[in-house]
Amino acid sequence: MRLFFRILLIIAVGLSVYLCVDSILRPIHFNREKDIRFNAVIGRLIDIRKAQVEFRNYHGLYANDFDTLIGFVKHGYIPFVLKEGVLSDKQLEDGLTEEKAAEIVYKKRTREIKRWGLEGFRRDTFYANVLDTIFGKNYPIDSLRYVPYARNNEQFELRAGDITTTSGLIVRVFEARTPYEVFMAGMDKQEVINMRLKAEKYDKYPGLMVGNIFEANNNAGNWE
Repeated sequence: MRLFFRILLIIAVGLSVYLCVDSILRPIHFNREKDIRFNAVIGRLIDIRKAQVEFRNYHGLYANDFDTLIGFVKHGYIPFVLKEGVLSDKQLEDGLTEEKAAEIVYKKRTREIKRWGLEGFRRDTFYANVLDTIFGKNYPIDSLRYVPYARNNEQFELRAGDITTTSGLIVRVFEARTPYEVFMAGMDKQEVINMRLKAEKYDKYPGLMVGNIFEANNNAGNWE
């Protein structure tokens, strides 16, 4: 009988130690996995922001869906200006402008080039593919829409529009976001719920997002 109780005591002690260790390690493991997933999602949101900025620079507004945005990155071209030489203060004082100098050189007006001293002045515009320029040709651009670690190929929520400031200025805005539940699927449910409740308590978005469809925030991420 004593042996039986000893065995029960050993089992109870072992179980107690296990539960104690588990209670310590569980949040450590959770936070470690959370950081890994956060970094992956943040990286994708930053890439979405890069693509949207180039889209706006070219079109004057942000893309409202991923088909449009990805199509632009894959097949679009953006201009670059190759600059050689600068105008001197004397040239500027005499009324020469960048535009006028570029026109003179482009049209090869030899006499004016010599008179203005534009022999070393050059302005050439060339175009480069958006994908190659901002991401690299091997970047998996078709995956831009998908949330890392999502179990069912969930996509980021993407919206674009414009807002009017109190001074009457129209500002173009966009927003890309995904809730905690999507990219933290399979992790401790109660911990994820706690994160959501904490965000909602402070009137914050319960997930990760970049930009804001309701206010101009310079395309900042809510992790920044």
